[in-house]
Amino acid sequence: MTLNPPEGTGTPELSRFGQPLATLRPTNTGPFTDPALTDSFYDAVGGHDTFVRLVDAFYEGVAGDEVLRPMYPEDLGPANVRMRMFLEQYWGGPGTYSEQRGHPRLRMRHAPFRVDFDARDRWLAHMHKAVKSLQLPQLYEDTLWDYFERAAHSMVNSM
Repeated sequence: MTLNPPEGTGTPELSRFGQPLATLRPTNTGPFTDPALTDSFYDAVGGHDTFVRLVDAFYEGVAGDEVLRPMYPEDLGPANVRMRMFLEQYWGGPGTYSEQRGHPRLRMRHAPFRVDFDARDRWLAHMHKAVKSLQLPQLYEDTLWDYFERAAHSMVNSM
């Protein structure tokens, strides 16, 4: 690491939250930087491109799943975009999801669908494969997986 002062007239660079960014910047140029020196988990794991890859891989699994596929409209594209926008916002990226759709209200949005233990487990299997496909450092993978497990368990609405 090296000390790289923010560019400009001496005014510290601000995050989107209005807080001064750290002046110590990692010297590597890869997508995985020290989380202490980034704005968010979203940035630390590689931002938009990482979430596109994650959600695309997830929906590849859903497309062929006999239990989950009927819960989605014929065109998976809009569901893919909504999930990506939600996850990006949740992990500290752009707030596009709320700007376009309001509060996430995940349980309410999933209430019309029968989400039993089998559906939950299938959802988790596809998401696990998608998370693994990213080949993230273990800490980031574990962080994502912890969230997905908790979220999936909370969506179960039938036995």
